[in-house]
Amino acid sequence: MAIDKDAIKEHIRGILIALGDDPDREGLKETPDRVARMYEEVFEGMNYSNHEIAMMFNKAFKDDLALPSGDKKKDIVLVKDIPIFSYCEHHIALMYDMKVSVAYIPNEKVLGLSKIARICDMASKRLQLQERIGSDVAEIMMEAADTDNVAVIIRGTHSCMSARGIKKESATTVTTTFRGRFETDSEIQSQLAMMMAQ
Repeated sequence: MAIDKDAIKEHIRGILIALGDDPDREGLKETPDRVARMYEEVFEGMNYSNHEIAMMFNKAFKDDLALPSGDKKKDIVLVKDIPIFSYCEHHIALMYDMKVSVAYIPNEKVLGLSKIARICDMASKRLQLQERIGSDVAEIMMEAADTDNVAVIIRGTHSCMSARGIKKESATTVTTTFRGRFETDSEIQSQLAMMMAQ
């Protein structure tokens, strides 16, 4: 699906008129075009399915850290505090000061670290809910890294709460998405908690 910039321009012009402003005045003449170009950038992730994003960022390296005993590994890769932003689907309001932490247990391959950040970035570039960003990142990571064991923790501030309505500017939302052993193994959960606290 390609983003239709011409339709966006037309609708932004209509919104400016509906707000009671003149879209032909000097300060607004180019606003529909600027907004269309901005939307193309900030909603880039809407052009791709989770599967397509996983295929884009699945560059991996062989995991040669296997245990000689053949026991299940408990090594965790954690990338903390990846900054992202998104727009909530309810008000098209900015979700900001967002930090994503992604953990996974490698299964014969490890992803390049920059790929994890790119996955988070692309999953956030959609009309989203914070909870869905977590589940999208987990789904993409599971496919890209070929592992069932993924955890995603997100902290963020929502302008639909801070700038309008209840106007609680210091409220922070935290969501967790656990898959595989992060959901079922208390030892893995404790290890992740210690890593997150460092």
